[in-house]
Amino acid sequence: MPVIAVDKPLTLTSHDVVNRARHARGTRRVGHTGTLDPLATGVLVLCVDDSTKVVQFMEADSKDYLAWISLGAGTPTLDAEGPVEETAPVPPLTEAEVKAVLAGFLGPQAQVPPQYSAIQVGGQRAYAVARAGGALDLPARSIVIHELELLGIFPRVQAAPHIFEPQTWRPAETGHTVTLPDALGEFPTLLVWAQVGSGTYLRSLARDVGAALGVPAHLAGLVRTRVGRYDLKDAVALDDLAGAEGLPDLAALDFPVIEADERLARELRQGKRPAYEGAGRFVVTLDGDLVAVVDGDGEKLKVVRAWA
Repeated sequence: MPVIAVDKPLTLTSHDVVNRARHARGTRRVGHTGTLDPLATGVLVLCVDDSTKVVQFMEADSKDYLAWISLGAGTPTLDAEGPVEETAPVPPLTEAEVKAVLAGFLGPQAQVPPQYSAIQVGGQRAYAVARAGGALDLPARSIVIHELELLGIFPRVQAAPHIFEPQTWRPAETGHTVTLPDALGEFPTLLVWAQVGSGTYLRSLARDVGAALGVPAHLAGLVRTRVGRYDLKDAVALDDLAGAEGLPDLAALDFPVIEADERLARELRQGKRPAYEGAGRFVVTLDGDLVAVVDGDGEKLKVVRAWA
């Protein structure tokens, strides 16, 4: 019943990876904790069999990315799927200018999702409407961007680093080589390391960074290097899914642990609200086994999900 971090290859959808996992593991019960676009690669966390119960607790995990933002060209999908529908000359940019713009995106904010996204409005998927030539009125969503670090400005995406040191995920001469989509042209490109909260679209960030610099922009490449406690350096290849061990549910949940006695475990499994002074979300265990995920208000515990 493992939780497995997979290195999603280029062009596959997250659903494609789930289908491969179902075949490799011999089960229909496979879910994932956060979609990756087809033109993005990197960490996709899969939950298999009974581990699908923990998906809801992992969807809010923060995530790290390497993002290649090409300036001077906009696309309807906001990424390298294209086609280029808008271009503009890019003025010379200094690192100081770009860093100042990136700093303006840090913290809590409202972000308008891409039209080509799986968001539903009135029962309609935004991407389906967009592919039919329409557009939905997508309300801005509350997100948090924790860190944005400029790793360089390059004359075109082809000249930007593609090899990274897998401990820090910074450019290096040897290490992990990433695969990016075919470039849509030779456009000035920013390489940015980003740490963001749940629900953040890096395609929208690319659009908005371009707008702040006064030019259209698109996401020329994206690699997700971390989801919660899962790092790309530890992710398994798609072809190795069948034999992957992964992590048990308890190890996958990144919350403080309450070690229960028999009475507390029994009460929680019965749905009761026993007294407890702690506040926040906790994992409750008994003799090392997972009992429940609970929320504490400083006085009592409330069961969010219990395990038999």
